[in-house]
Amino acid sequence: MLWAGGAGEWLAGPGFLAWQTVCVAVTVQALPFLVLGTLVSGAVNAFVPAGAFTRALPRRPALAVPVASAAGVVLPGCECASVPVAKSLIGRGVPPAAAFAFLLSAPAVNPIVLVSTAVAFPGEPRMVAARLIASLAVSTAMGWLWLRLGRSEWLRIPARHQGHRHGDSRWTEFRLAFQHDFLHAGGFLVVGAMAAATFNVLVPRSVLETFSGSPWGSVLFLALLAIVLAVCSEADAFVAASLTGFSPTARLAFMVVGPMVDLKLIALQAGTFGRAFALRFSLATTVVAVTASALVGWWLL
Repeated sequence: MLWAGGAGEWLAGPGFLAWQTVCVAVTVQALPFLVLGTLVSGAVNAFVPAGAFTRALPRRPALAVPVASAAGVVLPGCECASVPVAKSLIGRGVPPAAAFAFLLSAPAVNPIVLVSTAVAFPGEPRMVAARLIASLAVSTAMGWLWLRLGRSEWLRIPARHQGHRHGDSRWTEFRLAFQHDFLHAGGFLVVGAMAAATFNVLVPRSVLETFSGSPWGSVLFLALLAIVLAVCSEADAFVAASLTGFSPTARLAFMVVGPMVDLKLIALQAGTFGRAFALRFSLATTVVAVTASALVGWWLL
């Protein structure tokens, strides 16, 4: 009874309530974009001819990577949407390096994100340009890096899609693909949201003030903060703009790293492509994104 009473008090305490609020907020914020991604993924599987994407990209993977990176501009979604879409692209025969370039660029450079950045930083067009340039540079560099160093045993490759199967309704294929991808990815989204909420509750505000005075420390800290906060890319510019005690370059790093590496995205990638891929790819992306943010920030900001 004493344990039950203590547990009840803990569950009703402000710390747990704050954890619960952040966990639900991250999940609810990301859920519409996860639905969008799985809808697009299901539609691609059911309605798009198997060879359409391979014909649209250059045959040489090294050239397909920057084209796929630039194509990320047209998808108005966040990182939760890009994972199932990248899975479908690989299943359609798109080289993994090109699919990964698209996975990184789509949530970072689409029109909604760029407009929200312009609204969050009024009168600062250089911040919008810096975000666009740094994000495209990171996605392209990571695609080329996978071409050079990536190994097939690190990647759980989705089953190759052979096109519409005779005897099956296309709408049935669409429904089954959507149901599978949404239920599979949704569980990992919740795991990532719980991890992000735990960091929010346990790390005190005073830690933010400790790092804001150091040029390199502030960049690294906001990059780490972006990973653990797991803010949707459509909203992260407003969070970055509120961090007025940090340098423009540090805030740029927050906006470049966040859409490409965060706890819920790592969980989604692990569930889709395997843990061996997710850990290596996320670590490498973080290093490249921080470096690109520092260089572009020094150049433009």
